[in-house]
Amino acid sequence: MKLIQLTPGAGGMYCGNCFRDNTLVKALNQLGHEASLLPLYLPLTLDEPNAGAKAPTFFGGINVYLSQTIPLYRKAPNWIRRWFDSKALLKWASGRAAKTQASDVGELTLSMLRGESGNQTHELGELVRWIQSDGKPDAVLLSNALLVGFTRRLKQEVGTRVIGFLQGEEAYLDSMDEPWKSQNWETLSERALEVDGWISPSRHFANRMGERLGIPSTRLHVVYNGIQLSGYDRLPPKAVKSRNDSWTIGFFSRMCPEKGLDLVVDAFIQLRKNGRHPQLRLKVGGGCGPNDEAYVDGLKGRLKAAGLDDSATFHPNVSREEKIAFLAECDLVSVPARQSEAFGLYILESLAAGTPLVQPELVTYPELIGATGGGILYRRNTVADLAEAMDSLLARPELLRQLGDTGRASVFERFNDQAMARNMAETIESIVRQPPAGLMNSTPQRGKALRK
Repeated sequence: MKLIQLTPGAGGMYCGNCFRDNTLVKALNQLGHEASLLPLYLPLTLDEPNAGAKAPTFFGGINVYLSQTIPLYRKAPNWIRRWFDSKALLKWASGRAAKTQASDVGELTLSMLRGESGNQTHELGELVRWIQSDGKPDAVLLSNALLVGFTRRLKQEVGTRVIGFLQGEEAYLDSMDEPWKSQNWETLSERALEVDGWISPSRHFANRMGERLGIPSTRLHVVYNGIQLSGYDRLPPKAVKSRNDSWTIGFFSRMCPEKGLDLVVDAFIQLRKNGRHPQLRLKVGGGCGPNDEAYVDGLKGRLKAAGLDDSATFHPNVSREEKIAFLAECDLVSVPARQSEAFGLYILESLAAGTPLVQPELVTYPELIGATGGGILYRRNTVADLAEAMDSLLARPELLRQLGDTGRASVFERFNDQAMARNMAETIESIVRQPPAGLMNSTPQRGKALRK
């Protein structure tokens, strides 16, 4: 198949969706498909080779902002727009974008959802013309539902199918202020019915978003995420520790309240205070942007007040090699997110390193822990319940090691990039063979064989 993946870049911030999409495109190409990744808004920040490094950045962040805020700019000539899309200026914009929150861009999000009737029609036209010039793809893949505004013009002018991924939109939209929150959800629900198929990385999130958006079950599909295992495959097996050994608990995700980092810090403090783990250490890793720094500083102050600042280390924005080493050094990991999670790549990354997880019995976690066998669940997402669950697992080194080994085997067998790509290709092919949703240009041949 010929596929085009559209993925918004997060500028200088690491982005789980970017990682997943980049891994997927590379794995699809390895299977013999012709898959291309086109970045949107800002360059992608990744910890592995960029599949879209040679592609132009469409909907350049500066042009999108100017088209939204200055009506006259919507008629600006192409040479000005190309200048604002230069790599140097987009890199500069990436630093400013890192400070942007969903609550700040409600009106802009609504404009993007409206697509051909929004304020970025010039940018949408450029994208459509580029795709037309490159040859009609079998499908265009939208990284998340917030790109649904592209659907009408892609289907009518390119004659291709449009398939959307569900990846974290719920928490983003729910964090907006009114009236933008309600208007964005309403517009997304209307436009979602025009997409030919939706693919979620978990059954939980498929059901949740299907209900909120009114997507028919026949248009909803589930394909679990997978990760590229290079580096993880070189890690030596972990040995079973004794109860008297030193232990390290870890957190690896964006360092923010939504991901529950403060719960892990407070659970660590509680575990040290109970006296049963006098050598216990805490390692915190993951993305840390400008908006997160004050929060992280506050947690460091909390650790210092407890006399434990020397027993905790923070590792922001690490490389891939550093991430793998970080996870391998932890004995267990927890990311007790407070918000809706579509998947959480940190589940697979931790297990690939042989490190089990302790997660709340919420959102996708029962599904993923059950599917991998790589951890335990606790009932309420509180400091007390998290600390108790960690304590119980640290007291059973044999079980901890068993969970880590089982989870690692599951990831290597069923949650790797090749497995994800195979399952994704089968699902995309099934969607393309179904009757299209909504109107579609009748000019292109709809019955020809899919390109391999």
